[in-house]
Amino acid sequence: MSRPVEERVDGKPFPYVAAILAVLAFAALVALGTWQVERLHWKEALLATIDHRIHSTPRPLSEIERLFADKHDVEYWPVTVKGTFLHGGERHFLATWQGDAGFDVYTPLKLDDGRYLFVNRGFVPYDRKDPATRSAGQVKGEVTVIGLARNPLAQKPSFIVPDNQPAENIFYWKDLSVMTATAGLPAGAKVLPFFVDANDAPNPGGLPVGGITLINLPNNHFQYALTWYGLALVLLVVAGTRLANRWRGIREGTENPD
Repeated sequence: MSRPVEERVDGKPFPYVAAILAVLAFAALVALGTWQVERLHWKEALLATIDHRIHSTPRPLSEIERLFADKHDVEYWPVTVKGTFLHGGERHFLATWQGDAGFDVYTPLKLDDGRYLFVNRGFVPYDRKDPATRSAGQVKGEVTVIGLARNPLAQKPSFIVPDNQPAENIFYWKDLSVMTATAGLPAGAKVLPFFVDANDAPNPGGLPVGGITLINLPNNHFQYALTWYGLALVLLVVAGTRLANRWRGIREGTENPD
């Protein structure tokens, strides 16, 4: 008599549970690969948007204000603005530039209408934090700043980022409200709700170093997608081979007499 297909082969039943788990794992790997493809399309669109913005003609401040009011997004839009720097209110954001540790100098710019705008004038080395060590760069009178508008942060970007130390004038993240409160501005001063990173126009004395905006968004989603899809393919081949061999053994067992 022939053994039924459901009988054991080498003392082991056909691995239905393993087959189900393999199918679920394959589906999960394919889903992860597809998710990375979607992320790739999103990242490419974002990079294209940034590239379009940074290469556009600088806009007047009033237009940037309208954009922020409408969409709350002015990131990387070129802007031109006039005003007078209040150097006594500069705030210092811990940063690095070309391998050197130091600070980005955020200085309130007083506009013609009496409002204020914090401008990231650029980088100074750690030992030049004191404005007295770079007095030539403390330009006086009305200036024209051309740079990139930057969105504010609603909160600390990560729990690993240290808390700001406003008493020491050291900021680890750009908290606009605290910068405003500690810059010595007049009571009730109106501050625009975004920043501007100044371009690389040289400052007297060479400091601060402008044009330090870094646009370096990693785009590794294609490699990630290949990894997930590759793992799915490997799983398909390995599991398919093992299950096919097991099934073949069971089928061959039906052809052998007891």
